[in-house]
Amino acid sequence: MKDIMGIMKQAQAMQARMQEMQQELETVEVQGQSGGGLVRVTLTAKGMMKGVAIDDSLMKVEEKEIVEDLIVTAHEDARKKAERVMEEKMKSVTAGLPLPPGMKLPF
Repeated sequence: MKDIMGIMKQAQAMQARMQEMQQELETVEVQGQSGGGLVRVTLTAKGMMKGVAIDDSLMKVEEKEIVEDLIVTAHEDARKKAERVMEEKMKSVTAGLPLPPGMKLPF
């Protein structure tokens, strides 16, 4: 029964760390880019878009579609970086807790 109590304490500590991590992820920002840095998108680690920066050289009417595609690509780059940040934070939160392989948190 001591093992169960130990696991319960670890789970409670993990829950507290997860809450802290969720708050932190709202402030962590990642930046994705495309077009050799001509388009940059900034997201929070939770995926909320915070900003878009477009180089002045792209602001031509005939290149509108290219710019739109570059924004989508930059957003995807930033989203992938945000996912990696979340995965790393999650690993630190669940360290030491005996979770079955493949089990992902939060549930």
